Amino acid sequence: MLPEQNKKIALKWFEAFNAHDLEKLLSLYNDNAEHFSPKLKIHKPETQGLIKGKQALREWWQDAFNRLPTLNYEVLKLTADDEQVFMEYIRHVKTDEDLRVGEVLQIKNGLIVFSRVYHG
Repeated sequence: MLPEQNKKIALKWFEAFNAHDLEKLLSLYNDNAEHFSPKLKIHKPETQGLIKGKQALREWWQDAFNRLPTLNYEVLKLTADDEQVFMEYIRHVKTDEDLRVGEVLQIKNGLIVFSRVYHG
């Protein structure tokens, strides 16, 4: 995929996430996609931070949307190449302090196959 096409996937990701549209978000992922997040280590320690497959993604994000109804991401920067997008954004939740986040989406054949979140 071209870098601009990968950026478009990232923008669709933000749009779906901010709308809390789980189906639209999941449609951007390969069925066997993997996701790593430090928040998973906290909320689901048995995962050691890594989940695999759309069903695990569905459960994780549905839980996040339920726990954090005001969850919203503000895009700061997108940097893409032919295989991935590095996204910088601010995580806003009314009850929490804003959190600056970095996330990498690895993309193959137009679908996200792996994502990794970075934050303090």
